[in-house]
Amino acid sequence: MTAAGKSRKRLRHRLMMAFAGFALFVAALYGFYVVAFVYLVEDRFFEALLQQETQAQQAHHDVHGAWRQPQLPFVSVHVDPVTLPDGLGERLADAPWRREFAGADGRHYHLQPLAPDASAWLLAEVSQQLVVRPMRGRLMRWLGGSGLAVLALALLLGAWLARRVTAPLSRLAMLVDDATPSQLPAGFADSFPNDEVGTLARGLERLIARVDTFVAREREFTRDASHELRTPLAVIRSACERLAAGGPLDDTSRRQLDHVLSSTRQLEQTVSTLLALAREEHAAASAEDVAVLPLLERVIVEQAPLLEGRDVVVRMQVPAQTRAQLPAAVLHIVLSNLVGNAFAHSSAGEVVIEIDAGWLRIANPGTAIAADAFRPFARGDASAGFGLGLAIVRRLCERHGIALRFDAEAGGPAARLRLSS
Repeated sequence: MTAAGKSRKRLRHRLMMAFAGFALFVAALYGFYVVAFVYLVEDRFFEALLQQETQAQQAHHDVHGAWRQPQLPFVSVHVDPVTLPDGLGERLADAPWRREFAGADGRHYHLQPLAPDASAWLLAEVSQQLVVRPMRGRLMRWLGGSGLAVLALALLLGAWLARRVTAPLSRLAMLVDDATPSQLPAGFADSFPNDEVGTLARGLERLIARVDTFVAREREFTRDASHELRTPLAVIRSACERLAAGGPLDDTSRRQLDHVLSSTRQLEQTVSTLLALAREEHAAASAEDVAVLPLLERVIVEQAPLLEGRDVVVRMQVPAQTRAQLPAAVLHIVLSNLVGNAFAHSSAGEVVIEIDAGWLRIANPGTAIAADAFRPFARGDASAGFGLGLAIVRRLCERHGIALRFDAEAGGPAARLRLSS
């Protein structure tokens, strides 16, 4: 499952769980209020009975000066708290505001003062009259079953609602997830409703159209500019070569001419790399079985002018049977940049080109590659170019899935290129 698919599942699951959690909370709150309500009604019933008995007792006391025998068999009169059963007198002294007490062996008491000075009390032992206690188990089972039923219904309804709500967003996420730089979706916003998701889809469609236009314009500019530069560069190089072969030059003129030739070759190499990035046929090129040794020999010959006048030895240890599963044109451009970079930054010593555990290793004497060497226009102290070579090589390798890394070794920097895509 793709990352977008997992994200859609998580969003749908969160919506469903939120809906079910809210339903469960409401059901639990409703159950709590039901239980509290039945207990409250029961207490109010006993309080009303005691209030009626209190009024009758007070009327009798006003006439006869004594308390009468209560009419209800579970009610008794106590003129001294000490006579209250189950130690209620002590408990009442500790909490004189309480009117309900639990006794031993399941007994349950309600108290009501008969006189304002609390000189006499009505006591009702209501354990046999309780309605909620005998049915409490059934009530809890009924509430629990109802809660589970509500939870199941909420899960089903939440799943349906989450699927319905997230369907347009899931479809939009799938479109974006399946998009590639070469195949950007277009004209998809009209299929979405006129809501928040539709607004997002239209915004993405406009953004994709702008990106597509920008990429196409950049690619066309790079291709056209590279094509336009190739002809004058070829003319400059040809003129310099004829000038070098035409007659004797003094040392200063020779150095200046060599510098122009070297810069021209670097520009030609950069132009070729830019064309490789701009051409769609190279981007879609499939891997080929390429013989590495002949291609390396050709690249070394092409880059050899960079070593003129330097005490540098090239040692190549690449077996003749070494093959690479890469597009040949892309491999040639990458090798030209890497070998040319190694030659340009070697003033003396040995440049080593060898096969090491499936990697092509190109090592040259010198300082380590800087951390920002892959940033466009980043140049080393010894570089005579424009600082674009390694940045372009990195982009080319990323486009074709080629593994490229630079290691800082004891003798100097080393580039390593995986010979398979």
